[in-house]
Amino acid sequence: MGRFLKDFKKFFNYVVFSSKAELKSEVADSFLSWLWWFLDPLLYMLVYSFIAVVVFKSGVQYFPVFVFLGLNTWTFFSKTVKASVKLVANKKMIVTKVYIPKYMFVFEKIGVYGFKMVVSNLLVVITMIGYKVPVSWKALWVIPITLVLIVVTFGFSTIIMHFGVFVEDLLNVITVVLQLGFYLSGIFYSIESIGTKIVGRVPAPYDDLLVKLNPMALLITDLRRVLLYNSDPHWVMMLIWFFVGVVLSLIGTTIIYKFENSYVKVI
Repeated sequence: MGRFLKDFKKFFNYVVFSSKAELKSEVADSFLSWLWWFLDPLLYMLVYSFIAVVVFKSGVQYFPVFVFLGLNTWTFFSKTVKASVKLVANKKMIVTKVYIPKYMFVFEKIGVYGFKMVVSNLLVVITMIGYKVPVSWKALWVIPITLVLIVVTFGFSTIIMHFGVFVEDLLNVITVVLQLGFYLSGIFYSIESIGTKIVGRVPAPYDDLLVKLNPMALLITDLRRVLLYNSDPHWVMMLIWFFVGVVLSLIGTTIIYKFENSYVKVI
């Protein structure tokens, strides 16, 4: 832990610089430039809202905001995890020339996709204002929920990054698993019922199991609870998943420290 904190402090400026550079490069040749950071999630929200409301006749309250919250959260997690598979190989020019703790590459991706999530969530706030969603003090739960999201994402990503160096086909496997996770996390439907305001689509007791065993389903559901329906989050399960994320992070960084010198030989 001491080495991790020391290295994080030492290479933090690298993470900030690299994240900014990647964000700038993404929109450098685009006509709409940074506007795509708003348009991309907005267009996806409109597509899912159309399918659910018009095609499947969903009656979920504040549905565009409902979808927005789930989509933004899932996008941050899935893109960070998927990018981590080939992170070391994609950073070959850096890895072979200078020493940087390889998990700092994960923080770089968290910075990139975290920034995009913040931008997208500004649209959530605007949409909530447009729908006149009543907000209570429970909205402050967004802070610990986001912290759990970052810790869990980092934990999974570090472990996947390590094995991605040695397992050539891991990206294909992760892509399929993430696709399954998308449908099991309740992006455009509610897993559980919340009072009389929203009816869950997953029957008991599977709704409870899915929320408890799937951290993304838990976090998405809790974000909707605290922001849209003035309900309490599953704070016990959030605490459990926070510690699970910490353990995964410790395992991932320990493995990386142990084997990172061999990465150059493989890539």
